[in-house]
Amino acid sequence: MKLRSRLAQRGRKAGSRPGTVNLPVVRASTVTFSSLAEMDAVQKRFEADEVVPTYGIVNMPLRAAFEELMVEIEGGHRAVTLPSGLAACAVAILACVRAGDHILVTDSAYGPTHRFCSRMLARYGVETTFYDPLVGADISALMKPNTRAVYLENPGSLTFDVQDFPAIARVARERGAAVIHDNTWATGVYFRSFDHGADLVIQAATKYPAGHSDVLIGAVVANEAWWPRLRDTSRDLGQTASPDDLFLAVRGMRTLEARLARHQESALEIARWLRSHPAVKRVLHPALPEDPGHALWKRDFLGSTGLFGVELAIAAPEKVAAFIEGLECFALGYSWGGYESLIVPANLRGSGRVRPWRGGPLVRLQIGLEDPADLRADLERGLEHLASA
Repeated sequence: MKLRSRLAQRGRKAGSRPGTVNLPVVRASTVTFSSLAEMDAVQKRFEADEVVPTYGIVNMPLRAAFEELMVEIEGGHRAVTLPSGLAACAVAILACVRAGDHILVTDSAYGPTHRFCSRMLARYGVETTFYDPLVGADISALMKPNTRAVYLENPGSLTFDVQDFPAIARVARERGAAVIHDNTWATGVYFRSFDHGADLVIQAATKYPAGHSDVLIGAVVANEAWWPRLRDTSRDLGQTASPDDLFLAVRGMRTLEARLARHQESALEIARWLRSHPAVKRVLHPALPEDPGHALWKRDFLGSTGLFGVELAIAAPEKVAAFIEGLECFALGYSWGGYESLIVPANLRGSGRVRPWRGGPLVRLQIGLEDPADLRADLERGLEHLASA
């Protein structure tokens, strides 16, 4: 079946009685059995190579459905559930390293991932080198004998740099390092990470999979080789999500492909219009032909989504504030991936990045599911406020 059909059909094996379309929410910390034989059979059915205690952390129908759907979206072998996107980033990295190891992390990664590596990993003796996202195959010069993982985010947060994923993954695998990819921007619908050489794929399912701005949840999908390490790391840390959050995430995933198509169409319409506006210096969107990463995006991606950056031509802080605060359809707020449009300033100056930002004021737009004509009119009014403030 095509992905759209799989997202509607999969993750429904544990049917309820009476037969509801959606799995019911089961809140439980304790699962009981009628006999020792039944307990043993259930535990072994969940994971054949070890005995897993069967209670609220694992082996619940909604969690199984969520993880099954994540594998449908991303590919790979199996998935684990995490309580947030950042937790997914952390668990994926921890599955690959121990004290004394070294990892390479793209400098364009999600800010909290930067902090996790710089603070938490450093406390436990893991060294991190942040690399230029445009390094490509030259990443080989940064590899060390103890490099255990290379972490990609493609395209990168805020600046939307597109990495030469296959080239980087090839070098990492030749040197025996795991390839970790944060695929939140494109999801597996528009970028097939495992096909390009990934071992572990992160999805901040808070964003597009859940899709309604009402849940925090994450997932990591592993290939078969890395599944045991990922499974054990997640369980040893006691990571999971509530049944209510899982229910909301599964509900959102049923419409993921249809929503992404709308996000893509509207975002491209807005981005194309913005690039010709006199108040805009540059639009950072890899699907635009003039974007520096367009050739790689066209080669590797199957589509684009609703998140991109805009470099403004006017730098005065009060004018930027007038623009943002004059908008009505675009709310000022972090996160993204929901049905509503958002705007947030991206402060990259003085951030100590490997590739410093030398441009003007940068804002990030999340194009939601509103009519693009209304969004365009709102941005037009906001940019008029910017010019006249």
